[in-house]
Amino acid sequence: MMVSTGDSPSVVNDVSDTALASNVSVAVIGAGTMGAGIAQVAAAAGHRVIIFDCEDGAAISAIESIDRGFDKLLLSGKRTRAQVDELLARICATADLSAIADCGLVIEAIVESLGIKKQLLADIESVCGESTIIASNTSSISISALAADLRRPEKLLGMHFFNPAAILKLVEVVSGAMTSHAVAVSVFATASAWGKQPIHVKSSPGFVVNRVARPYYAEALRSLSEQVASVDTIDILMRECGGFKMGPLELIDLIGQDVNAAVTESIYQSFYQDKKFMPSVLQADMVAAGLLGVKSGRGFYNYAAPRPAPVDPDHASSVDGSINVTLWGDFSPIPSLVSCFNQAGILFEHPDPNGCEIPTIICGDISIRLTDGRTANRVVYEEDIDKVVLLDYAADYCAASYFGLSYSSALDENDKGRVIRLFRGLGKNVLLLKDVPGMQVMRTISMLINEAYDAVNQGVCTLDAVDVAMKAGVAYPRGPIAWGHLIGVAYIVRVLTNIKSGYGEERYRISPLLMDEWYRLRLVMPSTADLL
Repeated sequence: MMVSTGDSPSVVNDVSDTALASNVSVAVIGAGTMGAGIAQVAAAAGHRVIIFDCEDGAAISAIESIDRGFDKLLLSGKRTRAQVDELLARICATADLSAIADCGLVIEAIVESLGIKKQLLADIESVCGESTIIASNTSSISISALAADLRRPEKLLGMHFFNPAAILKLVEVVSGAMTSHAVAVSVFATASAWGKQPIHVKSSPGFVVNRVARPYYAEALRSLSEQVASVDTIDILMRECGGFKMGPLELIDLIGQDVNAAVTESIYQSFYQDKKFMPSVLQADMVAAGLLGVKSGRGFYNYAAPRPAPVDPDHASSVDGSINVTLWGDFSPIPSLVSCFNQAGILFEHPDPNGCEIPTIICGDISIRLTDGRTANRVVYEEDIDKVVLLDYAADYCAASYFGLSYSSALDENDKGRVIRLFRGLGKNVLLLKDVPGMQVMRTISMLINEAYDAVNQGVCTLDAVDVAMKAGVAYPRGPIAWGHLIGVAYIVRVLTNIKSGYGEERYRISPLLMDEWYRLRLVMPSTADLL
């Protein structure tokens, strides 16, 4: 048998490069929510499944919870009682580890503890045959570390499902330093046969999803710490303009402040305190105070009280007369804003931009610009324009109900009124942000794109895989690589360059792979150099 380092194929005679046959038994170790979900997925694919848990009655309770999970489908007629009973008949419970001896695949889904997992994996290896593949459902622990003391480390890999496992499609198939390539290929094919969307991942802190998703939380926490906007404003903008199903702060509350903080801390320490992953002091204080989110009743939100309505500034009531606007610059990063004006029936001039310029709305003597990572006051200083309003990014300006704005210091109340009246004429509400580099949505999305490129640059996964991961694993509206291409790599590089210079921090350094793509684009389209 040849053993792979995880970077090149190896020959393993007893493992096929195709999915495990349905007559191969599967064991799931751990009868919690995740273990029960994985067992359901394997049983639905036709496998005999054994759920093991050392706690008396826990495995039986897991099977009962699987049964209860079908109640809505039974009521809706999407499943029959006979179909559910057939699936449940393939699942059995045990508290005797030796009962899994003949299983071809064993999936461990227990507590996230390196020491406890390592002992369990050694026990599994001791009772199972040499051909058995052992998978860990860990979300963050190094597969290489888990395999270090095993006799057959080439047979261990990560098989990271996402909760709820029976619904979410993504499975991260994680290869450690000693994982056999053939084993990884077989498990990838098996996950695919189970109706999942697997991706190959190299063992690295946070794997793909937990690593690439860090900026979604981190930039919101930073904005809150810097008093950029209120909790509800940040969440509304990320939902309305970013297109995410949940805002970052309400999502942290749902996950649990303590859980989210622990994952961030783990990744931060695993990357030797790389500033990109620095934990939030504000979040640490909330955890210390017991404000853990939904499970404690209070976090960023008070779950015993209704949420307050967002504040839409009212500067427009005293403003009379029509507003004439000119759209100037290259609107290719945000074509929906032009459509938004068209749908509202607002007439505008749109002269030839004559080169790559920032998307700009000229409203009298006020320049309203898509944020390029600079603050409004910095634009005033660098370009000698007194009245600057920055517009935050929106994936679809027509669909968004709220727009985010920042003002330069020179605007008076009448100026602000003209701007707000303009956007209300588009049928939009306005939420104000403190004048900071990158605003909220643009900064967050740019950092998500950047981290996705960096994961690929470090060989964690492919460009295609990172987009699959973020859409199928955490339901992002777009994969970050595709999002970067939609906005434009040159524009994202410009935004990150300006944010980094504004803060002066390594946190916002640009991934070498993203920079390389920008350089390659410059060779094809030299005019993109104008964006920096």
